[in-house]
Parts: sequence; structure tokens; C-alpha cells
Amino acid sequence: MKLWQKLWLLFTVIWVIVAALNVAAILLFGDEVEPEKALWPAFFAVLVPAAAYGLGWVWERLTNSGSGS
Repeated sequence: MKLWQKLWLLFTVIWVIVAALNVAAILLFGDEVEPEKALWPAFFAVLVPAAAYGLGWVWERLTNSGSGS
């Protein structure tokens, strides 16, 4: 596993935990807020790490294109 993948994994774990806490706080303590508001943090909990991995993958392909691998 490459360094950028390890850093991505660390970022993803932290990001998902924070997003889960955000969703839980909205659902548990948001009395006057509709539960659908919790869908946005859940959506971004999946979207942001996927986009970050995609950027890392593209960066690796672009920087290693001249090295023959």
C-alpha cells in the first residue's frame, strides 16, 4: 500500500467518524429539525473520501505516466 493510500485511509476513518457523530447529533438532539437534514452529512461522508481517492489515483497516474509503469 502506497503512502498516499495510507493517508487517505486515515483521513477516511476520521472523516466518517466525524460525519457519523454529526448525523447522530442531528437525529438525537435536533428536536425542531427534520430528520432529512441528517442525509447531507451522510452523503458527504461517502462522497468526500471517494473524491479524495479519485484525485489521488489520478495524481498517481499522471505523475507515473513517464516512468514506464
